[in-house]
Amino acid sequence: MTMPLLDVRDLCVSYGRAQVVHDVSIKVTKGALVTVIGSNGAGKTTLLNAIMGLLNARGGIAFNETPVITIPLEARVQAGMCLVPERRELFADMPVEDNLRLGGIRRSRGERNQTLEQIFAQFPRLKERRQQLAGTLSGGERQMLAMGRALMARPTLLMLDEPSLGLAPRIVRDIFHILTELRSSGVSILLVEQNARAALQVADYAYVMELGAITTQGAPADIAKDARLVESYLGLGGNEY
Repeated sequence: MTMPLLDVRDLCVSYGRAQVVHDVSIKVTKGALVTVIGSNGAGKTTLLNAIMGLLNARGGIAFNETPVITIPLEARVQAGMCLVPERRELFADMPVEDNLRLGGIRRSRGERNQTLEQIFAQFPRLKERRQQLAGTLSGGERQMLAMGRALMARPTLLMLDEPSLGLAPRIVRDIFHILTELRSSGVSILLVEQNARAALQVADYAYVMELGAITTQGAPADIAKDARLVESYLGLGGNEY
């Protein structure tokens, strides 16, 4: 049996006395794209932040078969975990290339240069705008820059929080196509999304999160056929992304 790259077991997260994530267990196998879908306020961002070490949590988090729940964020990054947050958190007054290089700051100069060229190959639009200030980019370009900066650290697990938020459908297609290419290159991906239709079309496995708990999991095609989720919760009706 293949051991998961990321193994989260019975994770609980609280803000003060209010518990907002309840006994969540998820797995991401090596080379897989796994999605957690659900509405705003379901606890998805809190879950990602806890896995990354930005929030205290109870339960188990193993990465590459090593428990990481007690180690700090920096150590998780060094182990190969990386998070692209919803707000993207770019340095607006710095050029695109400098933002990217900061993502690989712990790498040698040679490694940074090599990875930078790989990022430019994956994101040609960033190469075209390498000297442009990040704050002047479009929403889609900023999302690409945030993803590229994360990839500069050469993670084995890339976690993304709502990468399609606020983007036009055409740009969403571009972003999700890039995610499938990254998976093909060997990067494991944990994708948190409200855009359930788009996420289910690219994922290998899916979890549905409601009110801080996982309520459904399985093959994306099966979840996409669930009448309750389609009609009353996930809003999957309409055109493809």
